[in-house]
Amino acid sequence: MKYDRINNDLFTRNRKKLVARMKPRSVAIVHSNDIMPTNADGYMGFMQNSNLFYLTGVDQEESIVLIAPDFPDEELREVLFLRETNEEISIWEGHKLTKGEGLETSGISNVKWNTEFEKVFYTILAECDNIYLESNEHIRSASLVETKNTRFIRACQAQYPLYNYERLFPILQDLRCVKSQVEIDLLQQACAITEKGFRRILKFVKPGVMEYEVEAEYLHEFVRNRSKGFAYEPIIGGGGNSCVLHYLNNNEELKDGDILLMDVGAEYANYNADMTRTIPVNGKFSDRQRQVYNAVLRVKNAATDLLNPGNRIPEYHAEIGKIMEKELVDLGLITMDDIKNETPERPAYKKYFMHGTSHHLGIDVHDVASIYKVFEPGMVFTVEPGIYIPEENIGVRIEDDIVITEDGHINLMKNIPIEAEEIEEIMHQ
Repeated sequence: MKYDRINNDLFTRNRKKLVARMKPRSVAIVHSNDIMPTNADGYMGFMQNSNLFYLTGVDQEESIVLIAPDFPDEELREVLFLRETNEEISIWEGHKLTKGEGLETSGISNVKWNTEFEKVFYTILAECDNIYLESNEHIRSASLVETKNTRFIRACQAQYPLYNYERLFPILQDLRCVKSQVEIDLLQQACAITEKGFRRILKFVKPGVMEYEVEAEYLHEFVRNRSKGFAYEPIIGGGGNSCVLHYLNNNEELKDGDILLMDVGAEYANYNADMTRTIPVNGKFSDRQRQVYNAVLRVKNAATDLLNPGNRIPEYHAEIGKIMEKELVDLGLITMDDIKNETPERPAYKKYFMHGTSHHLGIDVHDVASIYKVFEPGMVFTVEPGIYIPEENIGVRIEDDIVITEDGHINLMKNIPIEAEEIEEIMHQ
């Protein structure tokens, strides 16, 4: 790992929160993610299972956490299982966690090699009625790839069919959507690294630069500040590409007079920033670009003011739609007749603003949480309205990351330049 070690108090508290939600005589098991193959003998970079990381802080493959809070032997109420290393693994792959490092990382005193898991699990089941298993039930999940947790569900239910099975996801989803101060600090660090990247490219972008060169500048700044790199695939689109919501090619030349939309964020310690900024390639917004930019900024500021305790995503998005309507009318993009003739399924503003404004943010970029859950202090949201006008080659999106507090909110990106004048000033330095 590149990041500084996190105090294991965070993970100890997270496990205590989970235990408080579990039924008596229960055991919960979470496996790490697989290392995914590419082709031949190649593998993708490892990305840890978010729930395993939330409960243990362990950032290593082939790891398992077992939690059985009512088991008579206190030594077996929490067990962390790690991959046992050897000289060959050390030579080819480098250092793996020792048992002592597993304790230091997670706060779990009983650390065993994962070859002992089946024996320990069988022992635990003798005093359990309920088995909590982990699955990916994110509302946007559409993966066809089986995970280690998915395979374990099938094997466990086949081998132990008479137990009562419970879902871990609803509990952990509810716990994870409200962040502790330590988690907010980690998110702030990811945002601070993102700021460094953005300020770097403001002095780099000019006509003739390639989109992938901008991507490279971000990556350089992120990694040199102890990030693994991008929190998600970066969107770096100039001109007409700024109107493609999930543009990922990043392979075209930036032209004089165009704008550049950049949706990028740094990862830090598995926590993610999510920023979008839109800038003029030549350092000066045209009158029309500035008009659209300021309209989006006004919507973003109004949306941020609505991120307060007691609101909910459906009502929040409906209110932002009304705010966006007025801006689009003022820009001459829709008319009052368009609004009068709209349908509930297709509001008039959706022609130029076709996505949602906010999502939860945390260990996952689209972090887990029900869209119907009432906003609470400690929740972290993006706020990212946009206006996309393909016929004018103008796509503007502006995005910050916001923490909800008892009496309002905190902007984790408050130091990242956002006003058109400030962006122009820095680009001309």
